[in-house]
Amino acid sequence: MRLTARIVDRHAVEAAVAAALDERGRVVVTGFPGAGKTTALRRATERGAARVVWLAPAPAERELPLAGIAEVVLAVREHVDRLPPAQAAAVAALLRTTEPPAGGIDPLAVRLALLALLSAVEPVTIVVDDAAMLDLDSAAVLSFLARRMPRLRVALAGAGADDAGELGEDAEVVEVPVFDAEETACLLGAGELSPRQVTRIHRLSGGFPRLACDLAAAPDAVPARARRWLARVDDEVRQTLLTAALATRPTARLVRRAGRDRADADLAVAAAAGLVRPGTDEVVFTAGIVPLALRERAGWEAVAACHARLADVDDDPVEQARHRALATEEPSAALAEEAAAAAELSRRRHDRACAAELAMLAADRTPPGMARVRVDRMVAAAEYAGRAGNRELAANAASAVLAAEHEPSAAVRVRLAMVDAAGQSIEDCAELLAAAADAAGDDPALRAAVMVRDAVKANLADGDPELARDHAARAAVLAAESGARSVEMTALTMRARIEWTLCDPCYPRSLAAALAMDDGATRDLHDSARFLAARHAFFEDRLTDAESMLVALLPEAERAGATDLVEVTRSLAEVQARAGRCADAIVSANRALAVTTGLELSPGPSWYTAAVAELHGGSFAHARDYADRGARASRHEHDAIYLSRNLHVVGLVDLVTGRSERALTALRAVRNIESAHGARNPSLLRWHGDCAEALAATGQVDDALALIDDTAATTRCQTVLAALDRARASCLSATGEIGAAADLLADVAERFDGQPVERGRTLLAIARARRRQRRWAAARAAVATATELFAAAGAQPWQRLALIAIGGDGGSTGPTALTPAEERLADLVARGISNRQAADRLHLSVKTVEAMLTRIYRKLAVTSRAQLATTRTGRR
Repeated sequence: MRLTARIVDRHAVEAAVAAALDERGRVVVTGFPGAGKTTALRRATERGAARVVWLAPAPAERELPLAGIAEVVLAVREHVDRLPPAQAAAVAALLRTTEPPAGGIDPLAVRLALLALLSAVEPVTIVVDDAAMLDLDSAAVLSFLARRMPRLRVALAGAGADDAGELGEDAEVVEVPVFDAEETACLLGAGELSPRQVTRIHRLSGGFPRLACDLAAAPDAVPARARRWLARVDDEVRQTLLTAALATRPTARLVRRAGRDRADADLAVAAAAGLVRPGTDEVVFTAGIVPLALRERAGWEAVAACHARLADVDDDPVEQARHRALATEEPSAALAEEAAAAAELSRRRHDRACAAELAMLAADRTPPGMARVRVDRMVAAAEYAGRAGNRELAANAASAVLAAEHEPSAAVRVRLAMVDAAGQSIEDCAELLAAAADAAGDDPALRAAVMVRDAVKANLADGDPELARDHAARAAVLAAESGARSVEMTALTMRARIEWTLCDPCYPRSLAAALAMDDGATRDLHDSARFLAARHAFFEDRLTDAESMLVALLPEAERAGATDLVEVTRSLAEVQARAGRCADAIVSANRALAVTTGLELSPGPSWYTAAVAELHGGSFAHARDYADRGARASRHEHDAIYLSRNLHVVGLVDLVTGRSERALTALRAVRNIESAHGARNPSLLRWHGDCAEALAATGQVDDALALIDDTAATTRCQTVLAALDRARASCLSATGEIGAAADLLADVAERFDGQPVERGRTLLAIARARRRQRRWAAARAAVATATELFAAAGAQPWQRLALIAIGGDGGSTGPTALTPAEERLADLVARGISNRQAADRLHLSVKTVEAMLTRIYRKLAVTSRAQLATTRTGRR
């Protein structure tokens, strides 16, 4: 596949580089190799009218005196004939149009000639891409020119921050950070890659854009770029790095104990080469591909010897067993038994990924005469991998089991492990489930385990909740017959979940039965009755109960593993957002997203939660971006549930930002999905009122009223009914009944008790109605109350809406408009952080922050941080 990458919008960095050039004329752009320094410089320098002389010296040119300056002369040589004879002769010798004199080229004549040539064509920007490769003589001339030509703009990339002094005291340093997960996804968005593949590429690339593109083009290979990175350091440093790469939790101390006495010096060299992050005892590689490249380069014998040394010095029994098993390929009953015991210990520690690896190692090291034991260990490896979401390892273990002689239960278990590893992509597992059902035969416990997954597939992918309910009910009966209590509890929980969706009156009884069986020993916490009870407390707006239940489950989720932790923290974020604790919601959502990204789990649900958190407390733009990507991921994995949820956020953002037609398109898609999948409980995903508002806003009042009436007949949830009445007020406004609309909205606002964002949103609707009545004081009062609610909740995008509602948008594009970088800095300063903290957050120097802040004060006509904070109220 050939991937065409598009440039990611990194306004803050590019604007900082451009500002440094405009105001100081000197900038040094730092960052890890491959972080995007060249792109930032190109975009920053292409904005102006100055002539740009671009130098890209290669390593071989570093030993050619004045090679870089010769390129500058060639770029501005149109005025060479005006130079004095001595300077002209020096230039001719430099360009080799004449023979250099025996004593060499006159260095002063070259400098004076460059001063004259550059002055004649001002303004000029000289960019040195990879300044570390510039020959020393050219660097000296460039420093001379920079100190004597105030209007000459000079930009260096690939130099260190200490090199800024060579350009004069006005030189600015701007750091280009590596891409975060969202930027990598954006970079690779045009390719034919699944969301999980993009997540894996981000982890392996470390956020380096060029490396990410290399990996996208050849996902299964170690890119040549990574090999070239390793070539920057010598064999001794690479051996130290290999030792760290083979350890699960590498530290400089562990590497020293493993025989690398010069570990600290070697790691410092590696940090300078951009291979590891500096400054801590823990060894953190800048990109996940680096350890893979080290193993590939070292070869089997060196890797095995390194594992043997680590086995002797690691204090953790699990790690000792792992290293000993990896230090040989020979079968050994003792080694296999040790690895199996370590796998069980990892399982008790809830480290399923490690347990899967160790169980697989135990199977591989099991002697040929112990075939039955080997199969049992492969089954365990598959099941651990399935619960850890490791599709590759689960598939490898399952293939080995199915190729050997095995009991029917083993065939069922490994196939179900592959289904579990698929996560949200369960639609692709139809053949696996059919084969598992066939292998289960008449065994009720095995049939129950298969039928639970059938229920998940029917609900998640097939859009048939009634069939899902029937599968779950049958699974519960079969599990009860066989005494499989864990499967029975899971089946009852699944049944209760679907009954809630269908508004089935049997739901309370099913949930009570599941809770009675939930003794905390369930296979997965997110499938437990306790977790479902917390989710349904949220759906019923019992937010305090929901939060207390989830907080009680959180320590167990942290022990249980990644999937459970993601589900509990996602749910907690949604509760916090609805309760008006928006900053907490963003923290919880980011935690779930980090775990999802780090372990390559299905991203659609976590992107949905991030979208909800941003919708409440971040920005509408970020919310829509997360929801767009969540919708794409859910489509790719055929996950109708989270497709509709992400599309709801897309539609809501468009609705509240005045794009009613676009909003209606997304919300109608949600309506169609929910209808096709038989979802009947409007308190689950509350799109109905929003869709009715979009219909009213686009003149389709009758359709809006029909949707409102149909939905109201199916729910008793008071906040759902309040949202429907808010939509009904939109219909009244659309037909000219403004007073009735305002009165209805006043009642609705009081019904959103404990949900400050929804109440504030209703108050903004009241303000719009009062303005249409020309009741200006009442409109201002409604907006003021809404602003107070939003501020207390930390609902930043809604504060912005409130500011617009009172005519304080400040969104002009004239000379006093802030740039995107200035907007970010103004928001940070208004929140009370220091210049140093702002500099760290934006990857700028303190000098740049001070200069930008001066411009912001001038543009906004303020003179202090306190005044700035006042003007930003409602904008953040």
